Amino acid sequence: MTQGFGQISRNEHLPARIASQFAERIHRGDIKPGDKLPTEHAMAQTFGVSRTVIREAIAQLRNEGLVETRQGVGAFVVERQARHIRLGDGEQMNKHDFTDLFQLRVPLEIEAAGLAAVNHTPPQLELLDAALARMSQSQDWNTEGVAADLEFHRIIALATGNAYFDQFISAIADRVGHVIMAAREQILFDEIMAITIDEHMAIRDAIRARDPLAARRAMRQHLTGSASRVGMELEFFN
Repeated sequence: MTQGFGQISRNEHLPARIASQFAERIHRGDIKPGDKLPTEHAMAQTFGVSRTVIREAIAQLRNEGLVETRQGVGAFVVERQARHIRLGDGEQMNKHDFTDLFQLRVPLEIEAAGLAAVNHTPPQLELLDAALARMSQSQDWNTEGVAADLEFHRIIALATGNAYFDQFISAIADRVGHVIMAAREQILFDEIMAITIDEHMAIRDAIRARDPLAARRAMRQHLTGSASRVGMELEFFN
């Protein structure tokens, strides 16, 4: 099933490009409802990327309603009638789009952080640490760093215990990735890496402490910083 996929350009947002190729084959009927996707390992070899990138691509397909994942089994294509509207990949985002995105992220992700502080499990905390470690070790924020950053936020969504948070946050992941890339273009790489990791560590520490108020504050500070890095100032009304 991994045959017939095109080459992935290294300057593209890799998870989105991989998800797009699978989506195209699903819509064409090359991959049919009920079919199981290849393993993460097989897909990573086919596309020449890490399993982190593959996991993010599968998350995007899942939240586009094209596949479902079964714990310990894999990802399967869902029936057509079960699918929902697909969001675009966000490549043509402008400042107005960035504003709209942050207006959604502020209430969604701040509350998600608070709920994650209350409801997270020890394995989910370990996943947060692993994502943070991958961010710290990334040599190229175009690929591994962005994928690990998005994975960090998705794990928080999962840790809320509310599946809707996971669905919404995963659905906007590609657009968030473009915001990260836009910030990277405006600020020195070493500077943005240090700031971003510090912000994520503060979120992780508050979640680990099971302090929902601190987790919300840390996420709010991160979103404020993220917005400022693309020339935006967020307004809060509380």
